[in-house]
Amino acid sequence: MRFVWAVVAFVLAAALIGAGIAQRTIFVGPDSQKTEVAIDEPAPFVLLDGDVLRINPGAQTLIVRGDGEIFGSYGRTADMEAWLADSDYNHVTVDDDGDLNVEHVTAPTGEDEAQGGDDPTTEGTEGDAAEEEPTGRDPRGSDLWLDSFGEENLLTADNMQLLEGTSLLIAYDGTKDAPDDIVVSWPLDNSTPWAGPLMVAGGVVLLIGLILYVLAIRHQRRGRGPRRKGPGPLPATEPIDVAVLPPAERAAIEQPETDGAEPRGAQNGDGGEIEEAEIVDEDKGTEGKRSLQAAPVGRRRRMLALPVLGLTAILAAGCSADSWPQLGDASPSPSPSPTVIAPENQKPPAVTEAQAKRILRTISDTVAEADAALDLDLAATRLDGPALTARTTEYALRTALPDTPVPSAIPTDDFEVVLPEATDVWPRTVLALTKSNGDDTVPPVLLTMTQADPWSDYKVTNMAEMSADAEFPAVAASWLGTSMVPADSAFLALPPAELAAAFADVVDTGEKSASYGLFDDLSLTFAKSINDSRQAVVQALADKGASETSAAAFDMAPTDASPISMTTLDSGAIVAVTLTDVESVTPTGSDVVIRFGDNAQAKALTGATESAKGIETTYEFQLFFAVPAQGSTEQIRLLAARQDIVSAKVIK
Repeated sequence: MRFVWAVVAFVLAAALIGAGIAQRTIFVGPDSQKTEVAIDEPAPFVLLDGDVLRINPGAQTLIVRGDGEIFGSYGRTADMEAWLADSDYNHVTVDDDGDLNVEHVTAPTGEDEAQGGDDPTTEGTEGDAAEEEPTGRDPRGSDLWLDSFGEENLLTADNMQLLEGTSLLIAYDGTKDAPDDIVVSWPLDNSTPWAGPLMVAGGVVLLIGLILYVLAIRHQRRGRGPRRKGPGPLPATEPIDVAVLPPAERAAIEQPETDGAEPRGAQNGDGGEIEEAEIVDEDKGTEGKRSLQAAPVGRRRRMLALPVLGLTAILAAGCSADSWPQLGDASPSPSPSPTVIAPENQKPPAVTEAQAKRILRTISDTVAEADAALDLDLAATRLDGPALTARTTEYALRTALPDTPVPSAIPTDDFEVVLPEATDVWPRTVLALTKSNGDDTVPPVLLTMTQADPWSDYKVTNMAEMSADAEFPAVAASWLGTSMVPADSAFLALPPAELAAAFADVVDTGEKSASYGLFDDLSLTFAKSINDSRQAVVQALADKGASETSAAAFDMAPTDASPISMTTLDSGAIVAVTLTDVESVTPTGSDVVIRFGDNAQAKALTGATESAKGIETTYEFQLFFAVPAQGSTEQIRLLAARQDIVSAKVIK
């Protein structure tokens, strides 16, 4: 019966192991499903709507094959359509039935020339056409993308999860037709959670069958008994006195004859093992020696069990996590977080926080490179407005005066504040507060950067060093963004358009100014420092004995640049303004000449050493203020300030 149960166990083990292996081989399903994008009419760009990648659930994988460096990027659909407004492209969307639609979009006539993206042109008569080198807009490096990537000949983007309102752009360099071999795939659940348990169970049943088989053999051997019965009892005998026997009989008893063979060796009493047996023939000597060995029963059982255990271990080890049941939750349940309600009709932020950091790091690297090479054209690619004006003068001074210190680089080690404008139109503005972690001598920098249109890069317009005593106001989160405050807004303690003039009046007239009480102590201290520098110029003239032959005058006024105002959480605003302070030194008589003396900056910027009518030096101030809401008891607080010399010219 043990043999029957052993056979049953073997059959059941084979079925279990076979079923487990079949689940991972024959019956395993595909691990992904794929959709090909068919492009019939070529164009320089392919725009895949985000819905195309969300046809099926799960993370998306994009596979693009082509010839050359393939570029891919994703961003907001509206932004990408705006960037492609003057270009030919194929727009891939999904209809209500889940099928893909490819629409070839042609650029409007005249738009390319207006935005700088020229189409390929052909001149000449029929049959004698002169082909020009095709031109187009290169998508690589644009600040508009949330992220971008590129590979040579084969572009693969794994684990993508495009959100609602985003799309994917595929191209080469914008001059030749985009790749048309595009495949999107999604993962499928082909896990077999019972494959591992089935194979392990089969191994256990196989081990049980082998044990039953060994026990059956052992039982059979013990039940068969000895093959020959032993002789019966011998009759009782008396001792023989050998000494009384005749010599011949005594010799026969002492040396009995053999039949020619004498067995020698040791045999196990229970027949289980014969280690060695010898049969020695008197005529053949020891040539007939034979060795017989048999393994013990216990050792045979161990030798049979080891392969079974090894097979079970190999099967279990070869099973991946998909071959086992997943008990419990794969990930912990998220804890509830505070709900933030966005205002009705809230526009998306101009950039994400990660996007803003990437852009600002690029700006910092570019400006640092331009500063080292005194390359104003390179600096102009990332600076504009007052920031570019200041760099222009600095480069001129460093060219004439090599010992002039290099401007401090924009620190990007730590972004304390990233506040983008919430808008879907252009221009767009982002405010950022960044500092250096490795150098305590570099103060935090507060700046604004603006993107003029979809095809332009962000450029820093206002930049100033934040005071250690300044307290930054509470602002909205970067993922929510904020709104711009109109220059004539009446909802602030002082309209942004009037802020620069009010501070200039405080500098010029001090406590007599009607706006003196609107500003905090830090603002008034800074105004006093400007007045102190003015008095230093007057005192220098007096020390040189020129106070009676020359006169100094000062005039602070706002520039033509519009203020940049962004709302804060307390209904106030952060306002960036620019002022100039013009310092004029003129002679008091017609026979007096103003000599520049040791004023190396005046000599370098004017190219002269003296003037009969005087010299005019212009200083630029970039200031950031926190302006409270109308009706608030708080004062206008100075956040950051920067002063640069922007020009020096001889009065004619």
